[in-house]
Amino acid sequence: MRRLLQAMAGAHHGGAEAFFTRLTVGLQRAGQEQRVVIRRDPERATSLRLGGVEPVQFRFGGPLDLVTKIGLRRVIADYNPDIVLTWMNRATRFCPRGKFIHVARLGGYYDLKYYKNCDQLIGNTQDIVDYLVRQGWPSGRAHYLPNFVSITSASPQSRAALETPENAPLAVALGRLHPNKAFDVLLMAMSQVPHLHLWLAGEGELQTSLEEQAMALGVRQRVHFLGWRQDISALLAAADFLVCPSRYEPLGNVVIEAWAARKPVIAASSAGPLSLIRDNETGLLVPIDNADALALAMKRLIEDHTLMAELVENGYRAYRNQFSEEHVIKLYRDFFALVGH
Repeated sequence: MRRLLQAMAGAHHGGAEAFFTRLTVGLQRAGQEQRVVIRRDPERATSLRLGGVEPVQFRFGGPLDLVTKIGLRRVIADYNPDIVLTWMNRATRFCPRGKFIHVARLGGYYDLKYYKNCDQLIGNTQDIVDYLVRQGWPSGRAHYLPNFVSITSASPQSRAALETPENAPLAVALGRLHPNKAFDVLLMAMSQVPHLHLWLAGEGELQTSLEEQAMALGVRQRVHFLGWRQDISALLAAADFLVCPSRYEPLGNVVIEAWAARKPVIAASSAGPLSLIRDNETGLLVPIDNADALALAMKRLIEDHTLMAELVENGYRAYRNQFSEEHVIKLYRDFFALVGH
């Protein structure tokens, strides 16, 4: 078995950070020998400990953070891993050279200057892998390994607690309140779909402007800003469908989460959802930045219960076949065995 060391220096919240925790705990359950180093984060450390992993924590500050550089070097020297897997730019930049296979995992279209000392790269979509090759990275050292989501049984979030009528159609949208997520387009579409309520779970720089937009559009009473939520399973269990209107979405974990929860998905045709969804089969795709098309798709789904049921079954099948924990953990372990030789 290959000895693995993982290093994650990401933000407190984020899709890559959440998947790192899921993958690490999943590998632990599968019997993978590993050591884990993270940026100081009590909440992430607690989640890892609950999964049987005791992380080493460093500050992972700026270029002059010698304490982290020396500390990481010592951890690697003491553990003597066969493979070091670093997540995204910062952890990769801090990783020293050594007698191990250095693998970096990318969740976006990052500048390859941070990865020049790596031996292998992982992209979590095929489009990211294709981007790496277009940027000059050798195709034989660029690998597609998807994310997985875990099904968590949860009671539906109370609609009454969030001032949402029990009989109203309900959409849920998840993500940072950032221009890339195009929640402004979703609000414009909401103004064309009477009676539809929206739970918008996330926080970010656009909170105030989105609330003001909802008020100006006359939909503020039907749009519920929930802030950052950890109970995604409960939100999805209560909703009728998920909407992912992103202008820019390299993957779209939320699509896979909705499939796993047996909820239909409507998404804009940004790179991630476009690579995941087969239109009219596993979800509905609409053009980016097109509020009219998004509104029509939401109306169609609300009115066509047969279509909704078909999208649910096909989406769940796609989840089971391609994005379940069992399937993805096997892909990662096969990859470690391959590159470790």
